[in-house]
Amino acid sequence: ERASAQAKEASLDFQAYSIPAQKEETRAERKVRVAAVQNRIVAPTDAPITEQRDAIFRRVEEIIEVAATAGTNVLCLQECWTGPFFFCTREKAPWMELAESADSGESFKFISSLAKKHRMVIVSPILERDDHKQTIWNTAVVVDQTGRYIGKHRKNHIPRVGDFNESTYYMEGDTGHPVFDTIYGKIAINICYGRHHPLNWMMFGLNGAEIVFNPSATVGALSEPLWPIEARNAAIANHYFAVGINRVGTETFPNQFTSGDGRPAKNKFGHFYGSSYVAAPDGSRTPGLSRVQDGLLVAEVDLNLCQQVRDKWLFNQTARFDLYAEALQKYCSHDFKPQLIK
Repeated sequence: ERASAQAKEASLDFQAYSIPAQKEETRAERKVRVAAVQNRIVAPTDAPITEQRDAIFRRVEEIIEVAATAGTNVLCLQECWTGPFFFCTREKAPWMELAESADSGESFKFISSLAKKHRMVIVSPILERDDHKQTIWNTAVVVDQTGRYIGKHRKNHIPRVGDFNESTYYMEGDTGHPVFDTIYGKIAINICYGRHHPLNWMMFGLNGAEIVFNPSATVGALSEPLWPIEARNAAIANHYFAVGINRVGTETFPNQFTSGDGRPAKNKFGHFYGSSYVAAPDGSRTPGLSRVQDGLLVAEVDLNLCQQVRDKWLFNQTARFDLYAEALQKYCSHDFKPQLIK
């Protein structure tokens, strides 16, 4: 009730659900409260960069405080949450100023203090500036309940569709499919466009993930018919919980840009439709958050459900990974010949 009252005061769409597992004799319940955050930008996109970033910091802190009141253990923010999703513009200035160190940048300091304050594991997807390689990455930073930097994952799949001109800024990640072993469970992050690639989801599962977050920024005209399906399918196929997170709102930029489709230039990307949700390995899922409003979804899940569903369906046991690996190795060869019979 306290969390609901806080959320109402903060104009948040707050939803809370429970996804239980069957009680067992030999294993204790492994209940974890998982939270998904979706939010609009706050300041206009022609405001100074630090003003834009700091306004979002204040809003996100307000939302995390509600999540803490709701007893959240693990929380994930939306893709590149520290600023607008500017990649449609193809402009380097001023947006590259948002790029920062994964383990010492302003967003890390901010998130670290909140994680420690609330004993919460927080996944913070940012635009990373890698001083070692002198390059930029789309990165999810994982901070543990003491505020310690655990590690990071860089986005594996970069879109080249519509106004998602992300390869103007960064390329495919080099961190593989890491799973982070936290005190609340084994978590992984499949960033945005990776949700369209079943093998990307699969690899996090093979590495032992129990919860896979999918922090995203995607617009209605392009992907909304796919959104309710993909994370849910991944949860079923890989015996884990999948959390789809999408930003919300329509972002307007100072300068017009074209989309390469023959249409007139514009200065709006499109509507980010929110609708964040949690999907379970048994095929169930929560309702989605609002399409138009900042939101916080908290789901209490029992991680024992992962093994219970795995034991029921035996997907890993009946899979033919050796067969797939052999076929994929052949497919990656320049002289590949399809197994086509006429």
